[in-house]
Amino acid sequence: MPAFSRRQFISGASSVAAAASLAALDGRFASAAARDRALAESAARAVRAEGTTLEQVATPGGDGPYKRLRSGPGWPLLVREDLAKAGAGRDARRTALACFVQFTDLHLADTESPVRFEYLAPFNDSAHRPQETLTVRGASSLVERINSLSAGPFTGVPFSLVMATGDNTDNHEKIELDWYLSVMSGGTVTPNSGDPHRYEGVQNSGNAAYWNPESSFRDSYKAKGFPEVPGFLTAAGRPLRAPGLRTPWYSTVGNHDDSIEGTLPDLGLLHSLYTGGRKLEGCDEDDAAKLAQALRDDPAEAVLRLAELLKSAGPVRHITPDGRREPFTPAEFARAHLDPAYTGPGPAGHGFTASAADSGRLYYTFPVAPGVLGISLDTTNPAGFADGSIGTAQLRWLESVLRSRSGHWYDGDGRVVRGGPGSELVIVFSHHTSGSMGNLLPDPHHPFEGRHDGGELVALLQRYPNVVAWVNGHTHRNQIIAHGHAVPERAFWEINTASHIDFPQHARVIEITDNGDGTLSLFTTLVESAARYGTDFGDTSDAGLAALYRELSYNDPYARPAAKLGAAGDHNTELLLARPAG
Repeated sequence: MPAFSRRQFISGASSVAAAASLAALDGRFASAAARDRALAESAARAVRAEGTTLEQVATPGGDGPYKRLRSGPGWPLLVREDLAKAGAGRDARRTALACFVQFTDLHLADTESPVRFEYLAPFNDSAHRPQETLTVRGASSLVERINSLSAGPFTGVPFSLVMATGDNTDNHEKIELDWYLSVMSGGTVTPNSGDPHRYEGVQNSGNAAYWNPESSFRDSYKAKGFPEVPGFLTAAGRPLRAPGLRTPWYSTVGNHDDSIEGTLPDLGLLHSLYTGGRKLEGCDEDDAAKLAQALRDDPAEAVLRLAELLKSAGPVRHITPDGRREPFTPAEFARAHLDPAYTGPGPAGHGFTASAADSGRLYYTFPVAPGVLGISLDTTNPAGFADGSIGTAQLRWLESVLRSRSGHWYDGDGRVVRGGPGSELVIVFSHHTSGSMGNLLPDPHHPFEGRHDGGELVALLQRYPNVVAWVNGHTHRNQIIAHGHAVPERAFWEINTASHIDFPQHARVIEITDNGDGTLSLFTTLVESAARYGTDFGDTSDAGLAALYRELSYNDPYARPAAKLGAAGDHNTELLLARPAG
């Protein structure tokens, strides 16, 4: 990618002070007038704000329990100087180094699958979502947005790639993987399993615990203002022509791509239940509470409880068996990415190689831009639980890669070790965050290998000054953390982005620039899907369903949208960092 001069843009010194002075922990600004000034100054620094949250943001309105979404004021750029000071006039000197997009936690969900825990929603907000039949349409609408933008808002440089940082599927089923790969590469997707002519899930069960959108039956969701939408389920399951990304894309694996509902170890015990014809739509509250507790504390017990519930509890719905619901293995995950049917704009394999398909080793390196290396990690733990860690073999591989791309680094005692003649900037990608990598259960496939937590990974990355960012997902929350305040050369930014199944349904554009004064800037700009903000309960077109997907996610009674939204410093930011020497 050629360097891109910023000389045609105005100096941003005044906007630095304005945006920083408006920041508050809850994401609000001192006044509407101050926010408007900051928005104007942010837009002046950008090449283009349209189509991003710099321009407008989905905002709830109305007095009833069910909130309608509308277009609200955008979020200004906030300059964060946690790790380096912002120099005056840097916009005029700025040169672009990299520009890419992060998707995360798409959770393309087969909602008719027998191995789902919808009845645990009161105990686990991810067990059932009223919008989950629309995940394919929501993801396709996000792809439309990225295609319409095509370049970074602050550099104008075209996107070099899109990285999806895990939980691309919801229950690691082969049919979900097909939907994900088709949405990313383009093609016809039919987001329906079992009987191709009808929906066979909890949302037409007549059970008051779920939103029954096509029925006038007053379920618990309609008591909270949810609408009746005639034809909703039929429309949700009809074929969709996904445009596919126009930009090369890569995949990182997440826990939902690796285990049962992202929590239980896949030991092959439930495969016949996945593909069978019995779907549990509810259970006794005491049984549900015990299963929810086992999912948190004891994956093995949870597998046994789930199997017993599916065999004996009720109400059980008899549905159409479907072999496409069979879970995929890590090796099959990689192999599917190598299928020429899913190449799209490339690259072939989307990060995975034939060797990865043979071994199931799902970590790799790839070029982000000239002089910028990407490292995709596998932070899932096959032993179960949602949180992650990495094994010793992967940790050693990571260190060997970092050493091979670093001009110098620090040993365990803090002494400088000289490496090769120069360095590449490094961006690490993973599904889990530093704070969600405390799951140190032994890997059942490598029981004698050690596991390493997020703290160890942070410490390792800080030994290599050319590491500038760690980009991840998993928490379904926007959060940006500065690591390494004490020693600027050993600092980096951790950039965590909210999911695209739960509100606020964000993706993130990340641009890296050299400021010509010994600092780098990482611009992070949140984007929403191309769906319109207003909804029409009588409109079940693809556009109407994409809009409803976002609005339903905001109103999910078990979700916590305010917590997932993050604060102003987690939204549209300029993250300053000392440029590594050599």
